[in-house]
Amino acid sequence: MSKIYVVGHKSPDTDSICSAIAYAYLRNELVKKGYIKNDTEEAVAVRQGDLNPETEFVLNKFGVETPELMSDGAGKKVILVDHSERGQTVDNIDEAQILAIIDHHKIGDISTPNPITFINFPTGCTASIVKGLFDYFQIEIPKDIAGIMLCAILSDTVAFKSVTTTDFDKKMAEDLAKIAGVDDVMALAMEMFKAKSDVSGKSPRDLLYRDFKDYTMSGKKVGAGQIEVVSLDLLAEVKDAIYEEMQKVKAEGGYHTIVLMLTDIMKEGTELLVVTDDPSVIEKAFGKALEGKSVWLDGVMSRKKQVVPPLEKAFG
Repeated sequence: MSKIYVVGHKSPDTDSICSAIAYAYLRNELVKKGYIKNDTEEAVAVRQGDLNPETEFVLNKFGVETPELMSDGAGKKVILVDHSERGQTVDNIDEAQILAIIDHHKIGDISTPNPITFINFPTGCTASIVKGLFDYFQIEIPKDIAGIMLCAILSDTVAFKSVTTTDFDKKMAEDLAKIAGVDDVMALAMEMFKAKSDVSGKSPRDLLYRDFKDYTMSGKKVGAGQIEVVSLDLLAEVKDAIYEEMQKVKAEGGYHTIVLMLTDIMKEGTELLVVTDDPSVIEKAFGKALEGKSVWLDGVMSRKKQVVPPLEKAFG
C-alpha cells in the first residue's frame, strides 16, 4: 500500500509532532468511513527532526510511538501540518504532491498547482483545529491521541498564558482532557514544562535548534528560535555558549539576523538574544534598544504573534 506522509515543520515541537499523528489517524478514519472515496493509501505521521524533551515526555506518557524520520519529499504525497513556509518544510517540496495543509500560522510561501484542502484558523495550536475536524466529522478520538493533542495545546498556548490563546483552544483542551482522563490539566502542564526545561547534556547548537524557524523578511534571511524554561536561571551557565553558537550559525547560513527567545514561563516574559547586521531593527521592532547581547521583553511569550510580526514590519 502506498503512503501519504503527514509532516510538521523542521525542528519539530510538540504541536508539530502530535498534530501530525492525530491528523494521520483522522484521515485514515475518514477513508474507512467513506468520507474520502477511491483512496486506499495509508496516512502515516513522520517528523523532520529529533524530538525535544517535552515532546518525548508527552509521547511516553500516553504510550504513543515516535514517528519515523523523513526530510525529503521528492516523489511522495504529503500533508503539511503546523506550517506553510518553504524554509520550514521538507526538502524538494516542489517534487512532492501536497494534498492538504492544516495550520494556525500566517499563510506562507508554499503554492500548489492544483486545488487542495487548506485549513488555516487563527488559533493557539494546530491540534485545536484537528480536534475541531474530529468533531465536524463525528470521529471518535482514542484516549492516547486525545492525551497528546491536549498536551500540544498546553504547549503551544503555554498553559493558556500566551496571547495566541483563544476560547476555542480552551474548549478543545477541556474536551480532550475528559477523553484522555486527565483530571488536573495544570499539573500535566507543569510536568511538561519541567521536561521542556531540561537543558542538561545538550550542546549549544542543540539548544539553539530545539525550536528554530527560518524566515525571509524583505529579502533577508532571518532565523528565530525559542527555548522555554520555568526559570531563566536554568540557562545562566549555557547562555554565553549559545550566543557564540548563534554567531557561528549566522555566518554559516548567511543570515542577516538571528534572534533566540529565552522565555521564562513563570515570569511570563522573554530575554531576546540577538545577533544581527543592523541592531536598529530590534529597537524599531520592539521599541527597546539592545543592552549588550539581548533585550528583555516583558509579557512576550509567542514567536508567532509577538516576535515575528514586529520583526517583519521593522524589516519592511
